[in-house]
Amino acid sequence: MLSVKQHSVAYGQSNIIENLDLEIGRNEIVAVVGRNGMGKTTLMKSLVGMTPTRGGQLLLDGADLSSLKSFQRVRAGIGFVPQGRMIFPTLTVKENIETGLAAVGEKKIPEDLYELFPVLKEMLHRRGGNLSGGQQQQLAIARALATRPKVLLLDEPTEGIQPNIIKDIAKTLRRIRDERGLSIVVSEQVLSFVMDAADRILVIEKGEIVHEELREEADQDKIASYLAV
Repeated sequence: MLSVKQHSVAYGQSNIIENLDLEIGRNEIVAVVGRNGMGKTTLMKSLVGMTPTRGGQLLLDGADLSSLKSFQRVRAGIGFVPQGRMIFPTLTVKENIETGLAAVGEKKIPEDLYELFPVLKEMLHRRGGNLSGGQQQQLAIARALATRPKVLLLDEPTEGIQPNIIKDIAKTLRRIRDERGLSIVVSEQVLSFVMDAADRILVIEKGEIVHEELREEADQDKIASYLAV
């Protein structure tokens, strides 16, 4: 579903990601794990087009998105939930979701979003800034799903979220994958969440994928060693 070839990103003279190759299968949840500063957020932002790339190719379901701007990539089928959620605090829940609809020229909020996130239906007219961290994360995911993506990218979705809600988010991602037929890529540091949510785990270090395991066969101690400071 998503094919990334020779993907390179630099800030000035500093190479952050160099010649990275990545394949994401249909209906697959892939977690990219690594310590802070290893390139997770840069990878996510560059895939959606918010950070320019220095080279490489990005194919979504066979279509080449490499030359497209961020809003064009969203229309083509890449959904993005940024680190820190970045919802609009002064807009209502309904208005926040509608900003996702506007990105793809839709008008009506799909009813199944409320089935995935019933709490949002109860809080439709509450301002986004008045929601809890977990509720804001649900809102950010709903806003991204409103763009009807083929691939959903989530950057550190557990940041600032209570442990009991983290388990719910993992369960929701699997449900989204199963019901909507999406592929999902999530960058993360919380290993328990990764083990709950992902089908495959990749470790990124200094902009390179240095280790890969299927979740069923994953050596948690080994993965944890990459995350240790």
